[in-house]
Amino acid sequence: MLPDAITTIAKAALDLVGIEGCAHRGAHIFRYSLATELLQSGATLSEIGQLLRHESHDTTRIYAKVDIDALRTLSLPWPGGVH
Repeated sequence: MLPDAITTIAKAALDLVGIEGCAHRGAHIFRYSLATELLQSGATLSEIGQLLRHESHDTTRIYAKVDIDALRTLSLPWPGGVH
């Protein structure tokens, strides 16, 4: 099974170089890394979802939380301003 092989390779590579604390240590790390890089390069969530073949926009939205600065540009000012 190819996904199992890729997961095993990814886990072994992370262990080999001593990377710890990753939320995703299997094959998913490649998809997550690609999506994060695309998001930081200006791709839209819709474009990322199409590339990763997500059936739902909700699935793609999990990648939005990594780019706090981009999310701040979407926020509206607090009504009445800051006191």
